[in-house]
Amino acid sequence: MTRKSAGPAGATQHTTVIAQLTGAAGPGADRTFEMCFSSTPRGARLARRMAAVRLDAWGFAYGSEPHDDLVLIIAELSANAVRHGRVPGRDFRLRMSLAPGAGSVRVEVTDTRGERVPERPAAADEEGTAESGRGLVLVARLAARWDWHPRPDGPGKTVWAEYVCAPGAAR
Repeated sequence: MTRKSAGPAGATQHTTVIAQLTGAAGPGADRTFEMCFSSTPRGARLARRMAAVRLDAWGFAYGSEPHDDLVLIIAELSANAVRHGRVPGRDFRLRMSLAPGAGSVRVEVTDTRGERVPERPAAADEEGTAESGRGLVLVARLAARWDWHPRPDGPGKTVWAEYVCAPGAAR
């Protein structure tokens, strides 16, 4: 038994998905990326990787300070959504938006668990013996500001961070 090839429609669909992932839509294109991911470690890794691709497409080259800082913020907030905001069978949502005029990137991670809210991080463990609890300390140091608010469209919360880029950070 043989399968028919996808033909031109399949190729177009594939190209469209790649353009959506990389943001390759031209200079006036919307600089927003939003997607739901499974509340699992695999979902958090996928969110981080897809965000890294999008940031590169937006002009923040791999290995640059803004790219690495933003990917770390996304990784920490996604991992927290999986670890502290997980409700079985419910996804978390990642949203990134680039404000070109303001030179900032806003990252929002929304989960469905509203009773577990993030606390302001205390000073880092002096001796470095704690096995966890440094994620929001990193976010607080890298981001210009961060906070959380109750999710407006259902149960849960959104943790957000704004990263301000140096002028000309994007190529």
